[in-house]
Amino acid sequence: MMAWHVYLVRCADGTLYAGATTDLVRRFAAHSDGKGARYTRGRGPLVLAWSEEVADRSAALRRERQIKRLSRAEKLRLVR
Repeated sequence: MMAWHVYLVRCADGTLYAGATTDLVRRFAAHSDGKGARYTRGRGPLVLAWSEEVADRSAALRRERQIKRLSRAEKLRLVR
């Protein structure tokens, strides 16, 4: 069984992107190569700012949605 991860990527313009995946290394590489989410394309260089392992896909999607609803200040506190 593959572990799921929820993550935040910090873009060069200072914005944060939240996502979920079973392969964090591959997914971050895709973002960095401009083949990830449309939002991160052209916003590099990117930094993996934070990640959290969760139990399953359902939990990952719930946590991702929860993080996306946080204010910028709350997301920055999470990263720190």
